[in-house]
Amino acid sequence: MKSSRRYSMATRSAQAERTRQRMVDATIGLALTRPLAQCTLAAIAERADVSVQTILRAFGTRDALFDAAVAAARDDVITERAAHIADVDESLASIVDHYERMGDGMLLLLGQEQVEPLAAEITHAGKVVHRQWVKQLFGQELARVAASERDEAIDILMAATDIYAWKLWRRDAGRTVEETVHRFRVLVAAVVGRLTMGEE
Repeated sequence: MKSSRRYSMATRSAQAERTRQRMVDATIGLALTRPLAQCTLAAIAERADVSVQTILRAFGTRDALFDAAVAAARDDVITERAAHIADVDESLASIVDHYERMGDGMLLLLGQEQVEPLAAEITHAGKVVHRQWVKQLFGQELARVAASERDEAIDILMAATDIYAWKLWRRDAGRTVEETVHRFRVLVAAVVGRLTMGEE
């Protein structure tokens, strides 16, 4: 009997976790397709196929739900970007894939950061992740740059791999994914070459 109860509790716990993840995924999905002001609990509940009361029982408040969604999205991005951290070419292809999946939604959030505190919080977290990624990916190159010039070098490498470069090539100029990856590689190679030009 006890074994049956334990199984039942474990099953309910697993179901609750799946429902919780569905609500988090629904929040992320909505935030990438519409202004945050329109990401109401009712809209999230409809997308997740749950009731608003279910969301409130699981998270307590909309803010808590968004906190969970931001943390989940950040962890996914960090994991994704770390996959090819030892290979610059593969990492650049990977970040283009990331921009292909989430770029339009990220641009939507960036467009709200001056008027929507939550958007500013989300985009700030993304910029921190991007800076850390640049420091890891180009660690060897940055180690050869004078300490007094390292922050500038990181800034330039961030710009060379930024989402707005992807937007310029993919959305504004209509380049293919392959052309966009190639342009990132050319730009990054030029930047790295310039940064290490004074080396013997």
